[in-house]
Amino acid sequence: MQSGGTLRRRSAARPLVETAILKNSLLEALCKLDPRTQVRNPVMFIVEVGAVVTTGFLLADLIHRAGTPGFDAAISAWLWFTVLFANFAEAVAEGRGKAQAENLRRTKSDTIAHRRNAAGTYEDVAASSLRKGDTVRVSVGEIVPGDGEIIEGAATIDESAITGESAPVVREAGGDRSAVTGGTRVLSDSIVVTIATNPGESFLDRMIALVEGAQRQKTPNEIALSILLSALTIIFVVVVATLYAFSQYAGSTPSIVILVALLVCLIPTTIGGLLSAIGIAGMDRVMQRNVLATSGRAVEAAGDVDTLLLDKTGTITLGNRSASDIIVAAGADRTQVLQAALLSSLADETPEGRSIVTLARHALGAQAPSEPPEGTQFVPFSAYTRMSGVDLQSGSKIRKGAPDSVIAWCKEFHAPDLALMPEVERVARRGETPLLLAIDGSPVGLIALKDILKPQMSRRFARLRAMGIRTVMITGDNPLTAAAIAGEAGVDDFLAEATPEAKMNLIKREQAAGRLVAMTGDGTNDAPALAQADVGVAMNSGTQAAKEAANMIDLDSDPTKLIEIVEIGKQLLMTRGALTTFSIANDVAKYFAILPAIFIAAYPQMNALNIMHLATPQSAILSAVIFNALIIIALIPLALRGVRYEPRGAAVALRTNVLIYGVGGLIVPFIGIKLIDMLLQALHLG
Repeated sequence: MQSGGTLRRRSAARPLVETAILKNSLLEALCKLDPRTQVRNPVMFIVEVGAVVTTGFLLADLIHRAGTPGFDAAISAWLWFTVLFANFAEAVAEGRGKAQAENLRRTKSDTIAHRRNAAGTYEDVAASSLRKGDTVRVSVGEIVPGDGEIIEGAATIDESAITGESAPVVREAGGDRSAVTGGTRVLSDSIVVTIATNPGESFLDRMIALVEGAQRQKTPNEIALSILLSALTIIFVVVVATLYAFSQYAGSTPSIVILVALLVCLIPTTIGGLLSAIGIAGMDRVMQRNVLATSGRAVEAAGDVDTLLLDKTGTITLGNRSASDIIVAAGADRTQVLQAALLSSLADETPEGRSIVTLARHALGAQAPSEPPEGTQFVPFSAYTRMSGVDLQSGSKIRKGAPDSVIAWCKEFHAPDLALMPEVERVARRGETPLLLAIDGSPVGLIALKDILKPQMSRRFARLRAMGIRTVMITGDNPLTAAAIAGEAGVDDFLAEATPEAKMNLIKREQAAGRLVAMTGDGTNDAPALAQADVGVAMNSGTQAAKEAANMIDLDSDPTKLIEIVEIGKQLLMTRGALTTFSIANDVAKYFAILPAIFIAAYPQMNALNIMHLATPQSAILSAVIFNALIIIALIPLALRGVRYEPRGAAVALRTNVLIYGVGGLIVPFIGIKLIDMLLQALHLG
């Protein structure tokens, strides 16, 4: 089961393109010559049409033994190479995704599932026959037969086949850690799972289809750029047709082959040939981070994000808050308060709950009860009541939770004593979380929970700020605690005492202001907000509802991964912009190569434009066509790897793009075309 489960580690160490992928990509590039495939890329389709036309003239030259068959053959060959190189770039990008898909496919096997029948007993069936809503039992050592939710039991599960992580994880019924993924293995205990998908719709099936690129849709920016490239192509078709009429008038009629060469050199073939590869490579880079993106749209939207919503616990802080102090109210019995804190936390299996029990036991010493009194009823924590506690058989009720919630509960008995509220404020102001403790409607104590910030978080938020992204911390803490932690972490804003409705309303307000919003989540209560966000990243450890609502799933369940996703999205946008700038700029040199070659016979003054001092008109045209093809191959590594991204302002990024890829796009073709011309002369081919 672990054979295909180390995607991230393997991808981190692998070369940019593996040899096997290169071999398969060469064959795939030939298959993509099919006009039905090529027509999806208007720029390269025109090049292919041009290659067909020049090939036709070559055959006519050979049949009639006229014209310039050697020159026409060279032009035809390099036009075909131009198309093939563009196809090769796309095939290489797709090949990397297919290699990942093959790794995933090895993890699939048709296992035996124990399905519950109408009689309530379990029968053995093939996993492929399971349908949504079926209930199965999975015991130790068995493979989970499909995606679903645990409805009974708890177990440790090996998810290395999906995430690449060797450490097992705990999954249990109820809460936000109940989702299981088909293909993972149960290492201990037994669980009962309700299947959430039909055959062919599992998480693993979707991963395979998505990384293969079969469902990759063009993003809005990519569509807009395709329209622009198509418009430029049409314009240059008209320009070249006009040049043909003008040259006839001037008495210097170039051949159709030369005009086709001119057209191919003028249209934006560089970006046209690399556009698909850039988009596919962006999804591939996300997958290398062990994140599944449902489409290229999600990756690109991440690059345009303006507002980032991040949970405090587990994202900004380590997540395991620890009880640092139990404060006893004036006049209250200290032993009674410590015992109340212990009893109210005995059923709380969270790290916070266990730390309260440990602190209270240490303070009580021999007076600490070893187990709750007989007849004790535990009241579980709820995101809506924001309290938990116990009801004792004696009739006494103990509650522990957010101060405002506990005070509201106390008011059901009588007007509560608010003497502890200044202490609540003092604890909150120092960045700790206060939990008020009450017995029978009377506040008797205060528990302080200490949050620990993750290392380097303030530096990461400064980096996001440099990108122009506003960060908002989401927490259930009171506003004072939230403000203290937000200030220490360096986030721009915070939402305290957050409820599912509050999260949703915050996202809607941001979007109404014209901002794109990204957020992470793992619980069912996060699903509405994940669906509303422009970029919703669900944790693989979370519920099925959260994963279905999001457009990205982090297989490592690391909430801070959202920051990396945003950087990858921005890198994709910068790469596309940089190569578009280069593609348009490098056409300038081709004017100085081909136009003098076409018109120098009729207008000798045009030789002034031959600033590269190209040897002959034929050599000038052929050099420009060869450079036009080779530059696509030269830029494939950049398209796959992406332009290096550094957080900076839009004006700085634009200036850098123009200086490097604009000026570079002007200079490189002059050098390249001249070198090719010199080589052709040395080989006596021009």
